[in-house]
Amino acid sequence: MEINYQETSKDLLVRIDIHEKYGSRNIDQWTVELLNPAPNSKILDVGCGAGKQCFLYHDYTKGKAEITGGDFSEELLDKARGINKQRGLDIKFMFLDFNKRFPFEDNTFDLTSSAFAIYYASNLDFTFGEAHRVLKPGGRLFVTGPLPENKQMFYEIIKEATNKPIPPMPGSSRFKGEIYKTIESKFAKTELHKFENPITFPAVQPFVDYVRASLSEDRKLWTSMFNGHDEYEELIGKIEAVATKWFKRDGKLVMTKVVGGILATK
Repeated sequence: MEINYQETSKDLLVRIDIHEKYGSRNIDQWTVELLNPAPNSKILDVGCGAGKQCFLYHDYTKGKAEITGGDFSEELLDKARGINKQRGLDIKFMFLDFNKRFPFEDNTFDLTSSAFAIYYASNLDFTFGEAHRVLKPGGRLFVTGPLPENKQMFYEIIKEATNKPIPPMPGSSRFKGEIYKTIESKFAKTELHKFENPITFPAVQPFVDYVRASLSEDRKLWTSMFNGHDEYEELIGKIEAVATKWFKRDGKLVMTKVVGGILATK
């Protein structure tokens, strides 16, 4: 399955900032409590983006883990390296295309993770085969992504504004089925954990900012909704109008992020 998608650093960071600013729960805390990454372990984060997970693991292990972050985007890697240098850390950030052989020996890592990224792989069997190969016996894989029930309010507002079906999202449409089954077929033990984070927008504008950062994540995900800049702006206007109506009716906009965490042991 070819996934024609490329994240941009601006859109990604806008969404992360909104999750952290308006969310009622902390996904980072949930992650480290679930994984309890050990000092002196070797950790690989696949699709690391600007390094959020890598810095989380570094802080949790008090700098005692050997951490590598890999990503396809040099723009995001540059941001990660900048933070790494600013903080005086020794996390390794490198180019990694998860559609190709991982540049590591067999049985290298104690933990391999991928947060909201690896589900865009073209060939899940190959990519999770690589994740399995580079883990040590007893090593763990942790993959997070949206479940089908994720951010229903967001999609309901867009449906009302456009009267069009939502295009299938590579994450939520694959995560609980195809991705889970692929991982389960390769690992000795596989578990699905669930994280819910209600995000309460105190005004319409931050919700519109979130919409822009979502619909523009290389707009190829939303090509059935608009064609060109003028249609895009017209679409945003319609969505803002519906969001304003909902906000006047309810006094707030609450969008619940529903995230799955697949934890598998080699």
